Amino acid sequence: MPKQLKLLLVGMVINVVGSSFLWPLNAIYIHDVLGKSLTMAGIVLMLNSAAGVIGNLIGGHLFDRFGGYRSILIGVSTTMAAGIGLVWNHSWPWYVGFLILMGFGSGMVFPSMYAMAGAVWPEGGRKPFNAMYVAQNVGVAVGAALGGLVASVSFQLTFTANAIMYGVFFLLAVLTYHKIQVEKIEQRSMLDGGKLIKNRAKFTSLLILCFGFLLCWVAHVQWQTNIASYTQSLNISLNQYSLLWTVNGALIVLAQPVISTVIRFVAKTLKAQIIIGIIIYMISFFVVANTTVFTGFLVAMIILTIGEMFVWPAIPTVANQLAPKGREGFYQGVVNSTATGGRMLGPVLGGFMVDVYNINALFVLLIALLFMSIFTTLFYDRAIKKEQVNQELTA
Repeated sequence: MPKQLKLLLVGMVINVVGSSFLWPLNAIYIHDVLGKSLTMAGIVLMLNSAAGVIGNLIGGHLFDRFGGYRSILIGVSTTMAAGIGLVWNHSWPWYVGFLILMGFGSGMVFPSMYAMAGAVWPEGGRKPFNAMYVAQNVGVAVGAALGGLVASVSFQLTFTANAIMYGVFFLLAVLTYHKIQVEKIEQRSMLDGGKLIKNRAKFTSLLILCFGFLLCWVAHVQWQTNIASYTQSLNISLNQYSLLWTVNGALIVLAQPVISTVIRFVAKTLKAQIIIGIIIYMISFFVVANTTVFTGFLVAMIILTIGEMFVWPAIPTVANQLAPKGREGFYQGVVNSTATGGRMLGPVLGGFMVDVYNINALFVLLIALLFMSIFTTLFYDRAIKKEQVNQELTA
């Protein structure tokens, strides 16, 4: 593993530890502390994610134009400023404004981090993206574990810890990431400086794949929003809820060698890997729909995590394979903006279903959406295959 990738992994851990102090608790804070409805909480999180979608696309484009160092600095500076703002004032509506700003800055960071990881270790295949995914979840495990404890004392301390970690990430980026912007990365990112979409068939395939990825995220984000509030109504403590995310992150790190071995044997292609993961994902929602106790939620989270370990690293790997030279950042931006779009739509859709119907209606809808994502994954590359056939016929 290149030293430059290790610097990116350290930065990813620090960045996600900071955000993990806050994001699992957003819905609880808006609903239980600020006294807003679940639908309003969903709208606020939608605005946060909408800003993230814009940030993802801008960040990916900036990577292709100027390299990752500048786009990461702009992004982390924005999140750090928003974090400091939350420490200063986290009442309504200031909380909303700073959360939107934080979403935009965070969105700029992630596509550049993933694109840089692929650029510094191109011969690694899926390994650099898997490493970034693991680093991200180390941050989730540590941040969620500490976040629940800190929030049980004071939300003010949660906002302070969030701002401090963004500050540490900013210092790391300033001091070390300029070394990652080596000449060969700049040359690769500046190739083909014309159209954003260099190959329409590949871009179409990416969009179809990402639509299924969006549906997976619509389901996943319910754990951070409506399922989070649901656990509180069942008298599951805040510390227990945070423990679920600690298990999620820890399992991703500790079980990685086992899951990687399983994937090599049962999933010969990335497409198969994604489909198997989605099926496992669906099972987790069957479990959570039929439990009201902490152990049931714990089992569901473990199953969810296994499915996530199949799906999440595979999507950016496919995007990197599809990306024309010089558009790696843009394609990673599309992937990350899709994930952010799922986080944007999920809270509103889920909050509406719970407020108008009930939590069980939400679970039925989520399982149906995951069925749809299986079909999009099965057929995402039809445009590429059709183009290849046409090329063979005209050759």
